[in-house]
Amino acid sequence: MSRYTGPSCRLCRREGTKLFLKGTRCLTEKCAVERRAYAPGQHGQGTGRGRKPSEYSKQLREKQKVKRMYGLTEGQFRNLFESVTRESGVKGTNLLIALESRLDNIVYRMGFASSRKAARQLVNHGHVQVNGRRVDIASYHVMPGQEVRVAPASREMLAVKAAQEYASRGAPVSWLSVDGEKAVGRYVERPTREAIPVNAQEQLIVELYSK
Repeated sequence: MSRYTGPSCRLCRREGTKLFLKGTRCLTEKCAVERRAYAPGQHGQGTGRGRKPSEYSKQLREKQKVKRMYGLTEGQFRNLFESVTRESGVKGTNLLIALESRLDNIVYRMGFASSRKAARQLVNHGHVQVNGRRVDIASYHVMPGQEVRVAPASREMLAVKAAQEYASRGAPVSWLSVDGEKAVGRYVERPTREAIPVNAQEQLIVELYSK
């Protein structure tokens, strides 16, 4: 299945929550979820009224929400889930850790891009280095201890500067260390579930794929 290329805000409205697909816009009064807190489409305002969602519906919506939040296709998401099921530990937690360890997400979390989509573009265009070597694969799995930086020639890009300026207003996640002035950071350690700032019920995804 190809990657979704339609309006980003439509996905947030469909899931009924902010997926932070448009960077800083999601935190302003222009956010579509704030302005129109109902599903898109002509029947959006009446969707679900008087009906209790089934267990399958809950599981599907949770999977769609997380998949869309990280910008993966259905095939990518399913393959990632199958790969983490072979690891020891809690499957749902392992899935979120694997998603958080993607290079595009690390770049986003470090504040070098305003959204995961922008981070993916930054990586794909060769502006990001891992341990000093250029990596242009957004799905690259970053390992604890590895250094991630914006290439020296790309640090003055307006998009990078704008993202850093906004990111400086808050603290990065505890499992990353970031030097904003040098546009460099390090994946310090594998995060715990409590350290991942994602509002998700990952166990529902496990239940869905375990059928």
